[in-house]
Amino acid sequence: MVQTVRIEAVARERAGKGAARATRREGLVPAVIYGAKQEATLVSLDPRDVMKELQKGGWQSHLYEVALKDGSTVRTVMRDVQFHPVTDRPLHVDFQRLAAGTRIRVRVPVHFLNEDTCPGIKEGGVLNVVRREIEVLANPDQVPDAFEIDLGEATIGDSLRWSAVKDKFGTKAVIERDFVVATVAAPTVIEEVVAAPVAAAPPPAKGKGGKAAAPAAPAKKK
Repeated sequence: MVQTVRIEAVARERAGKGAARATRREGLVPAVIYGAKQEATLVSLDPRDVMKELQKGGWQSHLYEVALKDGSTVRTVMRDVQFHPVTDRPLHVDFQRLAAGTRIRVRVPVHFLNEDTCPGIKEGGVLNVVRREIEVLANPDQVPDAFEIDLGEATIGDSLRWSAVKDKFGTKAVIERDFVVATVAAPTVIEEVVAAPVAAAPPPAKGKGGKAAAPAAPAKKK
């Protein structure tokens, strides 16, 4: 199961764009915690902590325990991060507060097993990944690190669907049908088209003495 990451925060009192700009001038990232039918909590974060989580990848499926200086903590998921259009620095972070007994919507990465022994790939096929992440509804305490699909018996032309996931950990896919996650496609064959050689024009007939015969005079009209 996915582990809960602790992230330190400082409470903010003022809301609005002006207050957010002031927070950034202090070298911090403004953030908000919302949801669970409670008032929004305004906080500020160390940008180094934010970048550390973003660089890990898969931050949308992680659980975060936002720890305030007063000793209180809030269980959350990171829902959105706004970036500077030029520097790509984080400008604002949105956290969703987790309510007891409710499922959360998260994206879980997909890992493929036995790719090196997959019959279809050994025959020259190509693994075509349609979805590298699957969006599901999950219990906050049972969010998996990843879903696994076994390629050990997949042949060329096979489609690996949601039903092929080995363990769903009690999650429910947001897409209700048995959707395709990956396929084993046939290798692409590029045919080389060779142009037929152009026949050379026959040499002109030679006259007496080895000279080329003069072109025939046009027939006179009667």
